[in-house]
Amino acid sequence: MGKGGEKQFQDTEKGALGVNLTKPKGEQASGFNGKLAFAIAAAALGSSFQHGYNTGVLNNPQNIIEGWISATMGNRTQETPHVDSVTLIFSLMTSIFCIGGMVGGVITGTVADRFGRKGGLLLNNILVIASVLCQCLSKAASSYEMMILGRFIIGVNSGLNAGLAPMYLAEISPMNLRGAVGTVYQLVITISILIAQILGLSGILGTEALWPTLLAMTIVPAIFQIVTLPFCPESPKYLLLSKGSESQAQKALSWLRGTPAVQEEMEVMKSEYEAVKLVPKVTMRELVTNSALRIPLIISLTVMVAQQLSGINAVMFFSSKIFTMTGLDEDQSKFATMAMGGVNVLMTIVSLFLVERAGRKTLLMVGFAGMAVDTTLLTIGLIFAQQSKAVGILCVIFVLVYVVMFATGPGSIPWFLVSELFNQSARPAATSLAVCINWTANFLVGLAFLPLAELMKSYVFIIFIVLQCLFLLFIYKKVPETKNKTLEEISAMFRQQSYQ
Repeated sequence: MGKGGEKQFQDTEKGALGVNLTKPKGEQASGFNGKLAFAIAAAALGSSFQHGYNTGVLNNPQNIIEGWISATMGNRTQETPHVDSVTLIFSLMTSIFCIGGMVGGVITGTVADRFGRKGGLLLNNILVIASVLCQCLSKAASSYEMMILGRFIIGVNSGLNAGLAPMYLAEISPMNLRGAVGTVYQLVITISILIAQILGLSGILGTEALWPTLLAMTIVPAIFQIVTLPFCPESPKYLLLSKGSESQAQKALSWLRGTPAVQEEMEVMKSEYEAVKLVPKVTMRELVTNSALRIPLIISLTVMVAQQLSGINAVMFFSSKIFTMTGLDEDQSKFATMAMGGVNVLMTIVSLFLVERAGRKTLLMVGFAGMAVDTTLLTIGLIFAQQSKAVGILCVIFVLVYVVMFATGPGSIPWFLVSELFNQSARPAATSLAVCINWTANFLVGLAFLPLAELMKSYVFIIFIVLQCLFLLFIYKKVPETKNKTLEEISAMFRQQSYQ
């Protein structure tokens, strides 16, 4: 789009939105209620659980599953397989989950537009059922290929969930609760990772006989969502702005707010609807070529990359190995990993309350600054951990503090920030790109960390220290505060920046 077209786009958007799109006077009164809580639970529990549970589910039973892979390969070839071949297959089993996530991220916008946010979430559970069948039958069929396929399918499901669920949560929540509701997605991820770690213990489901059941447990939240989400309405914004149905949108909004008195909020949405009718639907190309959209896109993508390259998945994927490096034995490492998961859950709950008080930018800066300092201390500690038990214990504390800093803001804020930075016409395309980039960065960290750790030993975390400092500088310079700001106020900031 040329300068003239870009200017027309911005002027049209401003003309349609600038006068009427202000904070409704009754917004603060439109608060939390039972029906909204039900919709949040139905959307989040059945979606982000898949993301978190399948991230951590292979951690504890790794040795058992590698033993099964080795036995399966041996039965096929009548030879003892090389340990490197077994490790390669298990690594593929782990990492293909992220590749599926990338695919799911790419198609998020298409699914959100065609089937709606609620409709997309419901249909996505078909992939959960297909994945569970593949993973559960893999042992009986002596096929690790089925296991890899199942992991890929649940990855696609999780990638779609990572875009659809935060979008739905952002669009059903009142403005004054938007950040807190958005944090719920990350909260359920942390809870589900902890559940996966607990169920994966050798005393529960992490055994040679029961590990297929451990993988099958991912169907439980899918069943919960299939039963509960049909009782919830579609996103009112989707119904009005994408489908043009004012009556259905008002009915959905009244249900979510627990009152028929939603006229002021409807007026805001109708003003946005008028703008959407005048502004053409935003494509991927438009996101890049239009400077008013390019600025928030760069911010969204950078914050998504920052979340993954902060090193959190290096800690999550290989937590047991990190604790072993500090001098703990295998059982102690597993319990330390669970303690880390518990701290992650606790601090994400705290951030749910902090995000509407302190603001998004403040929590992101506190989180990345804290991680940079803590990772520096962890790196120094790991160098001396083998020589001193006390230093080893300090390293465990540093890991827990790292998780506290991550959960304070970098863990939850990127998931809903994309929905806050873009209007309805650009949100699906921007979300698709952001989620795909997040999963790509997730995959690269999972792939690269172990070889780098073998090469650099304790110094591997220096890479993350440098990245954390760079991301902190970017957030300070570029990320705007979106707390309690309307769509027009946020859009106006970017229009102003695009002219500078």
